[in-house]
Amino acid sequence: MTESLDCFKAYDVRGRVPDQINEDVAYRIGRAYAEVVDPGSVVVGHDIRLTSEALKAALTDGLQASGVDVFDIGLCGTEEIYFATAHLGVGGGIVVTASHNPKDYNGMKFVREGSRPISGDSGLSDIRRLAEAGQGRETGSRGRYETVSTLPDYVQHLLGYVDVPSLQPLSIVCNAGNGGAGRVIDALEPTLPLTFHKVHHLPDGHFPHGVPNPLLEENREATARVVQSEQADMGIAWDGDFDRCFFFTAEGDFIEGYYIVGLLAEAFLAQQGPQRVVHDPRLTWNTRDIVAAAGGEPVASKTGHAFIKERMREVDAIYGGEMSAHHYFRDFAYCDSGMIPWLLVAGLMSQRSQSLAALVQAREAAFPCSGEINRRIEDPAALIAAVEAHYAAGARHVDYLDGLSVEMDDWRFNLRMSNTEPVVRLNVESRANRTLMEARTEELLRMMEA
Repeated sequence: MTESLDCFKAYDVRGRVPDQINEDVAYRIGRAYAEVVDPGSVVVGHDIRLTSEALKAALTDGLQASGVDVFDIGLCGTEEIYFATAHLGVGGGIVVTASHNPKDYNGMKFVREGSRPISGDSGLSDIRRLAEAGQGRETGSRGRYETVSTLPDYVQHLLGYVDVPSLQPLSIVCNAGNGGAGRVIDALEPTLPLTFHKVHHLPDGHFPHGVPNPLLEENREATARVVQSEQADMGIAWDGDFDRCFFFTAEGDFIEGYYIVGLLAEAFLAQQGPQRVVHDPRLTWNTRDIVAAAGGEPVASKTGHAFIKERMREVDAIYGGEMSAHHYFRDFAYCDSGMIPWLLVAGLMSQRSQSLAALVQAREAAFPCSGEINRRIEDPAALIAAVEAHYAAGARHVDYLDGLSVEMDDWRFNLRMSNTEPVVRLNVESRANRTLMEARTEELLRMMEA
C-alpha cells in the first residue's frame, strides 16, 4: 500500500480533515515516527480543534503499537510540548495542531530528544515515506500510556524570565482567540500583580470569532477596541497554539513583530552582557543596530523555525527572533514561545516606567518598514530574477541566504517564496525615511503585479 500524503509540509503536517489527514493517517504517522526517531518514550498533546483528540488517540495507538511509551499532557499549546519533551527527558514530542489554519484543518508538529526540530531534511521526509507505505516498527510489546501534567512546572519556568516583585500593576488586554492561551493566563494570573481583561478567552474549536490569526488585520480590531475602552497599558493576542504573540500599544496600535525582536534582544543583552542573537533576513537593520550597539553579535539565519533553532544551537545564541512574531530562547530548549515575550515586555515596561509605545517609537522612526506583503505569483522564480536584474547593479550588497535580499545606502528589501504557501513575500525598510520606504514598496508591488 502506497498513498501520497500531501498533508506533509516543509516543517510539519497540516491538511484538511478528513480528506488529507484523518485517524488512519495519524495512526500510520505514529508508527512511522517510532521507526525513524526511535524515541523510546514520547510526549503528546492536542490543541482545541474539534478533531484533535481523536487524531491524538490514533497517533498514540500507532506509537504504542510500535513499542513506544506515551505521556499525554492533554490540551496544550505547541510550546508546552517543547517544554515537556525537554523537561521530562523523553525521546520526542508531538502536538496535534493546525495553529491558525481554517477550522476544518488539523495537523502535527514534531520534535525529537531535547526538543530538537524535525523538518524535511532532518527526518520528516522519512516519516512521510514510511507513513505513505503503511510501514513502521514491528514490535512484540505494546508501549504503555500515562497521562501527566506539566503545567505547574511550565508556569514556574515562565516566571523565571521576569522579576515578579518589580512588576508594576499593569492593565493588560489578552485575546486568546478562543485558542489555547487562556488556560495558561489563568494559571499565571494568581502569581502576577497584573490585571487581565480577557477577550475570546475560553477555548472553543468552533472558533466563534474566526480562526485566531492576529496577522490578519480584520482579527486585530477586537483587541484594539478593548485596549482603548479599558484604558489598558497594552494588548496581547495569540494564534491558536500560542507559539506566536502579537502586541498592541495603549492606544490600540498594532506593533510589527520586527520591533519586538529588537526590543527583546536589547533586554537580554542589557541583562546578560554581550551575546549572539539570531535573526531572520527579511528585516534586519533595526535588530543588527541594536545588537551591535549593546556589544552583541547579530547572526543571520534562513527564515523558519527549524533553521533558526539549528543556527541558535550552532552559535549558542541567547535569543532568536523572526519578524513573524516567533521568538526563541536558549533557556527554553532553543524553542519558540508565545508566553515568554509578553512577560519580558511587561518587565521592561515596569523597569523603565515607560509605555510600550515609548519603548518602540524611536526604533519605528529610525527603521520604518512595510510589514510583510504577500502576493500570489504565477512564476515566482521569474519574478525574483526580474527584480534582481532591475536592482542588483545599483546595490551595495545582494545576498541569497533566503530568497533575494538587496541593500542600498538608505533602503533595502527581501523578496522570497514562502515555505508553506504558494505566495511571494515582500519586506521593505529604510533608514529614517518613511516616505522613501513607502515609495519603494509601491515600486516593487507594481513589478510584482505586472
